[in-house]
Amino acid sequence: MNDPKLDTFEYTLQEKLEELKTCQQNKQKQSCSECEKILECELRKSYVKAVYTSMNKGTSGDFSF
Repeated sequence: MNDPKLDTFEYTLQEKLEELKTCQQNKQKQSCSECEKILECELRKSYVKAVYTSMNKGTSGDFSF
């Protein structure tokens, strides 16, 4: 995943997405919503944080689309 077109935030997001997909595959789930640990899952929380950080490029407030 060494894509030079990705900034740090997008790179981190891609890493977290891959981790999440691996977890889903290991648990044989199509999505996190099927998992009984969805509310306390640290992996999912870190992915959600990476999504928001990627959207606002590390600043609080507005998102950059």
